[in-house]
Amino acid sequence: MTKIPERINLANLPTPIDKLARLSAQLGGPTIYVKRDDQTGSELSGNKVRKLEYVIHEALQQGADTLITCGGVQSNHCRATAAAAARLGLKATLVLRGSPAAAVAGNLLLDRLLGADIRWVTEAEYRDHRHDIMDNIKAELSRQGHNAYVIPEGASSGLGAFGYYSALAEIIRQEQEQKVRFDAIVVAVGSGGTYAGLLLARELLQTEHKIIGFNVCNDAAYFRHEVEQILQASSAYLAAPVPFAARNTHIIDGYVGRGYALGRPEERQFIHELAKLEGILLDPVYTGKAFYGLVQEIKKGHCRELNTLLFIHTGGLFGLFPQGHEFELG
Repeated sequence: MTKIPERINLANLPTPIDKLARLSAQLGGPTIYVKRDDQTGSELSGNKVRKLEYVIHEALQQGADTLITCGGVQSNHCRATAAAAARLGLKATLVLRGSPAAAVAGNLLLDRLLGADIRWVTEAEYRDHRHDIMDNIKAELSRQGHNAYVIPEGASSGLGAFGYYSALAEIIRQEQEQKVRFDAIVVAVGSGGTYAGLLLARELLQTEHKIIGFNVCNDAAYFRHEVEQILQASSAYLAAPVPFAARNTHIIDGYVGRGYALGRPEERQFIHELAKLEGILLDPVYTGKAFYGLVQEIKKGHCRELNTLLFIHTGGLFGLFPQGHEFELG
């Protein structure tokens, strides 16, 4: 087996796989299962912690006492980073896209409770200069005698991608235990790291799983480029380059809706209906959009060649609370 980088243990693993029998019957197939990566922890819930296990291991090896990262005001990744830092006795500085006037709810409330240092930036500053801003904070902290480690948005780096290399290896073991074979694995794509990690594992573990992504921002062309960049960076940690071609990606456009973190009534209704049907809570930013997109593709007849699907629930529960007023619950 390919030798991959080391990690620390932060997540509750393996996460379970649940069969959605009622939804599958309602749709008339394929059979849909859910990988519950929303159950990797409480403060550390979601997909980000799998990536952080690798990234923070490197930070500790480099003697870091502070983690710097970035995201939106309700970033799951920033909350997970703040939680991991607190657990490990480190400091966290979060560069958040938004305003200090933002309601202290959901992930932002947890960031505050976990003691993170929050630096606010505008949309334009975040889009164009977030890397420079984090580097400047690192230099500022260095002058104060601290050793800071910068984690990119979503921990979507060549190193972070190994989090979902390990996840696919875990899924393969669970297939054997549960005597099921997934034709395709489906995931939301928001920064590219989770998708890249699954693709990395498919290539290195030589499986035949189809890896399907639903982008929740930007477009498929953007993420093909991002995934390629991440996998090229992953190669630096391996004995040989990762075999990759852009044509190997399967990212389905058309479900971004109003934009990143902006929901539509039909998406919120789907989240509500699935919660009542299967007792599973999706989030409005990532899994709600991606699962809604998957169901629409099934209804259009675009998944007829697939018998069994695994949707990875990447977490985000805390993101529901700031948007609770947008749901029409009767």
